[in-house]
Amino acid sequence: MIVVRDPADFPAQLRPSAITIGKFDGLHRGHAALIDELHAQAESRGLSTVVVTFDRHPAAVFAPERAPYPIVSLGQKIDLLADHAVDATVVLEFNEELSQRSALEFVRDILVAQLGVQLLIVGSDFRFGHRGSGDVDFLREHAEEFGYDVIVPVDALGEDGRRASSTWLREALDAGDVGTVSELLGRDHSLTGVVGHGAKRGRELGFPTANLDADSVEGFIPGDGVYAGWFTVDGEQYPAAISVGNNPTFDGVPQRQVEAHLIGVALDLYDKRVEVSFVKRIRGMEKFSSIDELVERIACDVDEAAAALR
Repeated sequence: MIVVRDPADFPAQLRPSAITIGKFDGLHRGHAALIDELHAQAESRGLSTVVVTFDRHPAAVFAPERAPYPIVSLGQKIDLLADHAVDATVVLEFNEELSQRSALEFVRDILVAQLGVQLLIVGSDFRFGHRGSGDVDFLREHAEEFGYDVIVPVDALGEDGRRASSTWLREALDAGDVGTVSELLGRDHSLTGVVGHGAKRGRELGFPTANLDADSVEGFIPGDGVYAGWFTVDGEQYPAAISVGNNPTFDGVPQRQVEAHLIGVALDLYDKRVEVSFVKRIRGMEKFSSIDELVERIACDVDEAAAALR
């Protein structure tokens, strides 16, 4: 997969193209359904497969205080799109200039003139252009004029009839409901970060942990608690018990720490970039009356995590 930062640099050999467009935050199963349809239609029509996405949420430009925290970083999103084997991802910088483009200008100047679109596959709620003036009906109204087709796949629904969405994902992550998150994503949710030097309390308690440096973390951190999950470093994956929170048993612990105890292995992890994936929530964050009580509970957490991952 190639990554294009400026539509003017889009390779001529990828024209004509089949395109799907969106923020694709989290790359959930609804997004995956669009990309699956993209592949199927592009193959039957002899078109290249292209995803057009944005480097940030629009609210990050106009109302930063209300902008939702991204479920995945831009780098994570690009990696996930590469896993879906599309030919190219076009990353548009969402800025004041792009926001002022009319829906017609966006279609005519970017999708048609620069990206050579012949097929558009979008979600039913897709909106674009200045003040969201463009929608599916707009795309269909101009399809004959610009020589493209429009397909709107049926929304992917959960067992309760709710449509997969980034909003639902954030709700589940905030609640620590990583089981629902895995169902919505079709994979386990993960963070990446660099292992820093913590207070080494875990080592003193007999359960050494790898602490992710807060400034290095990419991805949405789930609600406070203890989780079973996987820890990946240098291409190798290890079972882990993962703690998220401020560890209320001790005073002066920085807020929202993510630390992982690797089960059955001891490694030198300092300054390595790692991935932490969340499989099951074991319990919420608790305050213990004594160190002995804490150690006993951690031992149980590790056993439960190991059992959950077998």
